[in-house]
Amino acid sequence: MNYCTIVKRNFLFITVYLLFFLPLLHAEDFFFDSAGVKIHYTVEGKGEPVLVIHGFGGNVQGMGIAGIVKALSGDFQVIAIDNRGHGKSDKPHDPAAYGMQMMEDSIRLLDHLKIRKAHVVGYSMGGRITGAILGAHPERLRTAVLGGFGWESPDDPARRAYQKEMAESLEQGKGVGPLLGRLNPVGAPPPTEEQISMANKMFLASGNDPLALAAVVRNSVKSPAEAQLRANKVPALALIGELDPLKAGVDRLNEIMPNLKVIVIRGANHGTAPSSPEFMENLRAFLTEHSEMGARLKNAVEK
Repeated sequence: MNYCTIVKRNFLFITVYLLFFLPLLHAEDFFFDSAGVKIHYTVEGKGEPVLVIHGFGGNVQGMGIAGIVKALSGDFQVIAIDNRGHGKSDKPHDPAAYGMQMMEDSIRLLDHLKIRKAHVVGYSMGGRITGAILGAHPERLRTAVLGGFGWESPDDPARRAYQKEMAESLEQGKGVGPLLGRLNPVGAPPPTEEQISMANKMFLASGNDPLALAAVVRNSVKSPAEAQLRANKVPALALIGELDPLKAGVDRLNEIMPNLKVIVIRGANHGTAPSSPEFMENLRAFLTEHSEMGARLKNAVEK
């Protein structure tokens, strides 16, 4: 059996392992009050601030986020936030506590740290939140990086159907099967019951609260309006796995948003893309190019 076959057969294990599990980041814990909700965050490194926002069911200690922090903290001050409902942040069970409040948590964190502008890097759900910031608060962004996420129309019926199915699955104790189906790599067979069972065990082992996450799903962060995206002036980067079914959203985003650079990670799916050297290399290069240091180097070369 060759390597590609092994990866394809075990993509569910890899996806859950990279997005939800394996705490690797050992940083000092900080907390602040975000409109009555306690939010946990960490800070690593020095330099221009980069805010990193994890995906659904993840946290600041997840392997994907830890890898990004490690890759960037030598040149930047990297701030990683536990979204409400996740990690060490508060986990309300009321859907009204989520929605655009999840986006505002990131803005309030920048306010708390007295940061006027930051690079913002989000993956999966974190990419959705980054897109929402891009639409509502572009003045707070130096750059925006949307990893593993593109754009969905707020009125997309397929999105609404998925939200209902996923929320009910979590509320009924059936786990994350609908999420795994949604993220199933292009060309891969559908997940088996055994694979879904294994994924559910790992999902719970990482400390997730199913009722809080069901509330997140029922009132998810809204995608920016198409008009907001068409007016974009912030340098933006989309990083997406070649086999990620969410790539269709990146293709749509690329059609309507100026200042967007798209990098497709060859052979990667939604779970494996963040750990790819190609992902990290392009992320670092983009942030450096649009940093003050990068601007100074560019000016020096041009002179």
